[in-house]
Amino acid sequence: MDSSADWVSTPPSSRRHFLKTVSRGVGGAALASAAGPLAGQAAGRSRPSVGVALVGLGNYATGQLGPALRETSICELTGIVTGTPAKADTWTQKYDIPESNVYDYETFDQVADNPDIDVIYVVLPNGMHAEYTIRAAEAGKHVICEKPMATSVAECRSMIDACEKNDCKLSLGYRLQFTPHHQRVMKLGQDETFGSVTAMQNGFGFHIPDSATGQPHIQWRLNKEMAGGGALVDVGIYAIQAGRYVTGEEPVAVTAQEYTTRPDIFDEVDETVFFQLEFPGGARMNGSTSYNASFNRLYATTSDGWFELRPAYGYGGLQGRTHRGAMDLSNVNQQAQQMDAFGRCILDDRTSRVAGIEGLRDLQIIEAIYASIAAGGQRVEVPGGA
Repeated sequence: MDSSADWVSTPPSSRRHFLKTVSRGVGGAALASAAGPLAGQAAGRSRPSVGVALVGLGNYATGQLGPALRETSICELTGIVTGTPAKADTWTQKYDIPESNVYDYETFDQVADNPDIDVIYVVLPNGMHAEYTIRAAEAGKHVICEKPMATSVAECRSMIDACEKNDCKLSLGYRLQFTPHHQRVMKLGQDETFGSVTAMQNGFGFHIPDSATGQPHIQWRLNKEMAGGGALVDVGIYAIQAGRYVTGEEPVAVTAQEYTTRPDIFDEVDETVFFQLEFPGGARMNGSTSYNASFNRLYATTSDGWFELRPAYGYGGLQGRTHRGAMDLSNVNQQAQQMDAFGRCILDDRTSRVAGIEGLRDLQIIEAIYASIAAGGQRVEVPGGA
């Protein structure tokens, strides 16, 4: 996920301990009728809309998703799930959320009876994505799950299976795929506008200072059980995604190396990873990610030129250019675009462009990268198929 501080500041020993620690009795009385695919209309909203409940009110929900839901045209914030009473009070007042649409982690399953809520947006630490996606599907709700989808390929499959079994749509928080800049580089690469892509250099990293490790949204990132990994699963996944959608291909093999300069802090998760992806069409990608250095770039060399985004992966301020000049593109509210796109999928009964299979494929690549690291940098083939 991008960020969440809706948890205690000390990493727990288990997911269940997390739940017991943060569940403090902010209950929500559930409404009586079952939610359907257009439950927003059943609740008396003035226009066809999709009601969204955020699960986890940390940094990303507070700074990005909540404000974005004020700019969406199809989706609207109709519920919250939090283990912190003070946050529940703040959010209900700020976003005019009725008390009946407020849940904690023990009363969460009662959301099944609430017709105001069509979509559960899981904004929890990575280690909890699978559990809450599955529980949301079992409650009959469509799901948006933040990236990375889960901490293993096996968890991804269980999430996809649960949503399919309960006839619920599943989408992932791959916000960048809904921006003009990334849609442009997809087209340039896949349409071979400047010839075929021959090589890419994609990297995303930021520096975690020692003073930040006591902060909740940083603390859980350093815990292997809750995070599933370090910089690679948190921000390196953006570089992996870019390689896939610029080439339009799935990598067939990887090699990778890991480096740690602060083992006292990064004793459970990776700090800096360099990885190389091989694509079946012949393209090669050098990827990099780090919790100890700041960089932010997508660069593709083609047979007849080049194109790049720099910065490439932030919430705004994206800039692009090619060997012919700057890309004249506007920045958008990425999260609003992403959620409205999923809302349209629900209203039109279509599959999301960033459905569960996208997250599963990224985890297949990530697991291969970790396998290469464990094998001393040897070449590891990426499993094909879902």
